[in-house]
Amino acid sequence: MQQTFYKYQGTGNDFVMIDNRQQTFDKNDTKRVAFLCDRRFGVGADGLILLENHPEHDFKMVYYNADGNESTMCGNGGRCLVAFAKQLGVIKDRAVFEAIDGLHHATVEGDIVNLQMLDVSKIETHKNHVFLNTGSPHHVQFEPNIEDFSIKTKGANIRYGALYNEAGTNVNFVKKQSDTEFRVRTYERGVEDETLSCGTGVTAVAIAMHYIGETEKNLVNLNVQGGKLKVSFNVEDGIYKNVWLSGPAKLVFKGSI
Repeated sequence: MQQTFYKYQGTGNDFVMIDNRQQTFDKNDTKRVAFLCDRRFGVGADGLILLENHPEHDFKMVYYNADGNESTMCGNGGRCLVAFAKQLGVIKDRAVFEAIDGLHHATVEGDIVNLQMLDVSKIETHKNHVFLNTGSPHHVQFEPNIEDFSIKTKGANIRYGALYNEAGTNVNFVKKQSDTEFRVRTYERGVEDETLSCGTGVTAVAIAMHYIGETEKNLVNLNVQGGKLKVSFNVEDGIYKNVWLSGPAKLVFKGSI
């Protein structure tokens, strides 16, 4: 059976989008998901996202990694799904939707989608890294040679290392560029390689950099391989609240396979 799909990207983090409001997609077919995400034999993407009906809110987000397995929250994927929902006429310029980590609010301003992320109250600081969960788990550490090192090798060593065992983690390498700007490269579990951008990753970096005193600002610019993102937040009693991830989300093409 042919499957209609839409390809979206948010700062180079790309996704296969499927309108599953009629429940026609087999969510248990992990091989099908992995095939659609395959860059040589399928459509090609970092992940696949289903837009489904929700009984109380605008829609529901179901997210799969490129390996075919349902995964934790994806920030750029959520932003792209909001743009997709607007294209379908499900929403206009505002949305409330449910993802695996709970409810998210979003707004659309042209090509820019602003997505409210989870509050963050638990941040672990270690000698050489920071660990926190922004809907997905993230290891954050400085990398002075950020433009010229094997991120796949170094990222995999940390992702599969003794610190995280089977559960694994996403790994973010950071270089400070100014008090308000940081360069970020991310190794994503489930993709098992570098992605051009990671929304929950840059959110984790922005919060981690503020927490350890590398910036005093509550609006942080993140430069990733695929472009530029912004993260803003408020801090109340040590809890990071009103966390927003902002950046472009664009339709690449529509097709059937």
